[in-house]
Amino acid sequence: MDITIHASFLPHSDPDASLAFYRDALGFEVRSDVGYDGMRWITVGPHDQPGTSIVLEPPGADPGVTDDERRAIVEMMAKGTYSGILLATHDLDAAFARVQASGAEIVQDPTDQSYGVRDCAVRDPAGNMIRIQELR
Repeated sequence: MDITIHASFLPHSDPDASLAFYRDALGFEVRSDVGYDGMRWITVGPHDQPGTSIVLEPPGADPGVTDDERRAIVEMMAKGTYSGILLATHDLDAAFARVQASGAEIVQDPTDQSYGVRDCAVRDPAGNMIRIQELR
């Protein structure tokens, strides 16, 4: 069986701010930017990994999500407890400096963790937790 990760989804609360963060701070390319019925889906990904993407989507865009559920999602996003993603880089210090210079909310400076990885943590404009791990 040959299964790969094609796309992961993260909610956004401000599509323009999210686009700027993922494109400018993380250096991802924009693969598509689609609007429909007042909503917007933006697909981004690393230049050298055309088969792997992150889709930034409106929170609770699924028609089966109730208004109460949508409100809960937005509240959790604001606290940074709704969603997140783990990224990796060979140069954590350079990646961290670039993200920090963008004005992103810093959760944790680059740190050697007791479980054997070196990583940092930031929040994207929607509050999603973004951890960046150094490849060794």
